[in-house]
Amino acid sequence: MALTLMKGSEAVAEAAIRAGCRYFFGYPITPQTEIPEYMSARLPEVGGCFLQAESEVAAINMVYGAAGAGARVLTSSSSPGVSLKQEGISYCAGAMLPCVIFNVMRGGPGLGNIQASQGDYNQATKGGGNGDYHLLTYAPSSIQEAIDILQFAYDKAELYRIPVLFIMDGIICQMMEPVTMPEMREYKISRDTKPWACHGWKPGDDPEMRGVINSIYIDTESLSVHNDVLQKIYREVEKNEVMYETYKIEDADYLITAFGTVARVAKSAIDELRQEGIKVGLFRPVTVWPFPYKELHDIIARDNIKEVLDVELNEGQMLLDVKVANDGLKKIDFFGHCGSEFPTTDEVKAKIREMAKEG
Repeated sequence: MALTLMKGSEAVAEAAIRAGCRYFFGYPITPQTEIPEYMSARLPEVGGCFLQAESEVAAINMVYGAAGAGARVLTSSSSPGVSLKQEGISYCAGAMLPCVIFNVMRGGPGLGNIQASQGDYNQATKGGGNGDYHLLTYAPSSIQEAIDILQFAYDKAELYRIPVLFIMDGIICQMMEPVTMPEMREYKISRDTKPWACHGWKPGDDPEMRGVINSIYIDTESLSVHNDVLQKIYREVEKNEVMYETYKIEDADYLITAFGTVARVAKSAIDELRQEGIKVGLFRPVTVWPFPYKELHDIIARDNIKEVLDVELNEGQMLLDVKVANDGLKKIDFFGHCGSEFPTTDEVKAKIREMAKEG
């Protein structure tokens, strides 16, 4: 298939459509406004529906309704907008509604700025709305990777009946790269594949065919049983859906951990450091929930790995997961910036040189 030069925001929107998405509800906020802008023009062409909601709160509740009817639906926003959606996201998780959510991260806290950030990692993997729930969360490092993951993201959401979240820093959606687009997939809502969805029911129909979408359980026993079901699903996700990438780890003395666009900076630093004779490798989680704890632990445990450097565009949010995976095996250092000040290749190289000198 031919390569096409596309802007990230437009590419991921088109990829969602080609994966069967026919409904989009959202609200404009930089740096992701081009996603709803693209959807507003494209969805009517494929028989879908675009609606700019009056707020982020309204948008996520529209997602709740469309997902409850069995549709493949998307919403997108940027950090403070996603914060506003958290109650509705918790509702979707509690009601076991498959959907896809984009968070194009910008600087914070609060309104922050409109530049790239990775400051929503904790919100995506540890926090968010209320209750004991998880989202299958992907952190792609390129436009093409986001496109590729989107081709199975809805399938995973529907398999586990779980919302899927993409956390992408603003650079991914604002830059342009040559990409290969998949063919359009035909997707139809089916009672056979989604018997739980609200397909329509009238008195006289089989009561067993009546779909009820709900996230409220008044008595403690019912809520406990429901949460047990959710936790069982999350354990299956942890067992089956971990994704990660390694880069030049076979003979590495030093290991860098990074996710998203920052991992691309790390790769450049690794290539240049190896020209200096300093052997460095990379471990990049593609799923940040579930986090690849065992896989990272096993790599850190290798005799050749002397030390680990975690690099992020925040103040060390993934660092906590890296430390859990490390389990005290090796020394871990951190380098990063908050407030959208991107770590540079030279800064990462300087930090590794310092570690090598001390080691």
